[in-house]
Amino acid sequence: MKIICIGRNYVDHAKELNNEVPKEPVFFFKPDTSILPKKQPFYIPDFTNDLHYELEVVVKINKLGKNIKEKFANTYYDEIGLGIDFTARDVQKECKEKGLPWEKAKGFDYSAPLSETFIKIAELEDVNQLGFSLYKNGNKVQQGNTKDMIFSIDQIISYISQFVTLKIGDLIFTGTPAGVGKAEIGDVLEGFIEDEKILSLKIK
Repeated sequence: MKIICIGRNYVDHAKELNNEVPKEPVFFFKPDTSILPKKQPFYIPDFTNDLHYELEVVVKINKLGKNIKEKFANTYYDEIGLGIDFTARDVQKECKEKGLPWEKAKGFDYSAPLSETFIKIAELEDVNQLGFSLYKNGNKVQQGNTKDMIFSIDQIISYISQFVTLKIGDLIFTGTPAGVGKAEIGDVLEGFIEDEKILSLKIK
C-alpha cells in the first residue's frame, strides 16, 4: 500500500504559500509508516517547531490500474475519507532553500492520520461538489469543496497512473484548501465531510 499526495491542488492554498499554480498535478509519496494507528493521539515530533495541518479528501483505490483513461477513473474507487497531511514547515523550508528533497518534512512517522471511517461514493450526491472542513479547538480553520480542485479526482487518478501502477488499498490525498496553520500541543482537530464528523485527533 502506498500513499500518494497531491500538492497545490487549490488555487487559494497555492497562493497562501506563494507557490505557482501548477499546469499538471504535482505528486509526492508518504510511506505506510506515516499512517497513525486509529484512536491514538498525534505527538509532535521533536525535530520541528512549526508543524502545520493540511486537511485533505482521501480516495481509496479499489482495483489494480495502469494508464487509466480519465473517463474510466471513477471505476477505480468507491469510497472516500479525510486525512491530515502533517508538514514540518520549518524542515521543508530548509530543504527547499538547499534545493534538497523534502520527504522528511512530509513523510515522517504518523504524518498522515486518517478519518475513522470512509464514506461510500454511492451515499454522496456528487463527489465533485463535496464540502469538507477542519475545526481546531471548535473553530473552523479550513473550508473546502472538491469543485474548487484544479485537477479533479478522476484527472488525478488518470495522471498518476501514467507513471505509477495503482493497487488495491492505495490512498490518494487530493490536496488541501487555504487555511493551513500551526498545530500545537493540546489542540483538538476535527474533520467533517459536509455535516458529518469523521475525523477527530488530539495533539500531544
